[in-house]
Amino acid sequence: KQASNLKTTKQFLTERLQNGDSVIHIMYINDIAVGFTQLYPLWSSVSMQPMYLLNDLFVDTNYRSKGIGEALINRCKQLCKEENNKGLAIQTAFDNPAQNLYKRLGFKKDTDLHFFWMNE
Repeated sequence: KQASNLKTTKQFLTERLQNGDSVIHIMYINDIAVGFTQLYPLWSSVSMQPMYLLNDLFVDTNYRSKGIGEALINRCKQLCKEENNKGLAIQTAFDNPAQNLYKRLGFKKDTDLHFFWMNE
């Protein structure tokens, strides 16, 4: 639900890649990028384990309902297994219909209370 801004998006992604701040998986069909995920590394001080925040999941509208989102999420889960991470968190809007996909893929809704301070 964000407005598109190619210039700032390109700058943001370039900085993430140059700084090693995130992991991006891109799905291609016939050399066309049809979807991607972006993961941000986090640490749990309670379990003393690394984990990822899946902050971006996008599938081109022309390729939705074809298993691309599921394949991308499964790749992220596989990365967590390979790196022996605690798990994978997803930050999403409360009304995002993709929550059905997340539940189907074994994600549990976090019932802990979350707070967020916004620097305005």
